[in-house]
Amino acid sequence: MMKKLFKAALISAGLIMSATSFAADYPAKNIRLIVPFGAGGGTDAVGRTLANSAKDILGTSISVMNRTGGAGAVGMSFGARQRPDGYTLTVVTREIASLPQMGLMQNDADDFELIRMVNLDPAVILVPADSPFNTVNDLVAEAKKAPGKIKFASTAAPNFYLMALEQDQDIKLNAVPYNGSSEAIPSVLGHHTQVTMVTPGEAIAQLRSGQLKALGVMSEERISYIPDVPTLKEQGLDITTGTWRGIGAPKGTPDEIIEILGNAFDQAMASAEFKDFMSKGAMTIHPLKAQEFTDFVNKDAEVLSKFIQ
Repeated sequence: MMKKLFKAALISAGLIMSATSFAADYPAKNIRLIVPFGAGGGTDAVGRTLANSAKDILGTSISVMNRTGGAGAVGMSFGARQRPDGYTLTVVTREIASLPQMGLMQNDADDFELIRMVNLDPAVILVPADSPFNTVNDLVAEAKKAPGKIKFASTAAPNFYLMALEQDQDIKLNAVPYNGSSEAIPSVLGHHTQVTMVTPGEAIAQLRSGQLKALGVMSEERISYIPDVPTLKEQGLDITTGTWRGIGAPKGTPDEIIEILGNAFDQAMASAEFKDFMSKGAMTIHPLKAQEFTDFVNKDAEVLSKFIQ
């Protein structure tokens, strides 16, 4: 019996030493970053720029692999199922908190070691420049007078931005489905629909050119990219919502590796290259460390559950 215990202790010690040695040598080869959305989109651009900013810090290249489908489900599930050795990372988005609850994704946030949250952008309510609506309350008042009449260009189904407004104000808009902001914004500009909700970066060009008018931003405080746009809270509506992105590794990745990666991404997010990219794209850097990020995702999943169930 004592021999068995001694042998087990040696094996255990060997595994610990092996893991420690493995982490000390990390990274010994190139890293792969899974992006669950297509090349050229916002998530892809953030992932690629962050990877480029982090590669010199880590001393190895970070190649980006786009694995699309299922509103992010295909790529994130693929990333969650890879070997937990720190050599396959995944850009995780808000869909990791919503899709599993809808039965549209097998894996969830618990299948990842969440390393760092990278950015957080609120939704902004947009109408054409010549719209009769000048405030969110104008929109709400009209929706209450004529339920289902106002056409909303929806970038996703379900649209949690819209659901938050409808539930809080007890109104109903006519959601017309589009494939992302690249289709929804032209729909509003062409007056095929009357309103949409996207992140500021997705519509910054049209806002700056005066083609679109912002009725309100769904954040706690006004944001620097559109400082003249009031929050919904300023207009008497207690609604905050938006989207976020971060980096995760498969569950079981050693803590030492998570720490190395976390420190590298902290430096990358603080780099001039990354800051300049995010600023030009009107995207907000919102760094949260591993535990803070994990807590944030769990809380967001609870918020989303109120709309899903």
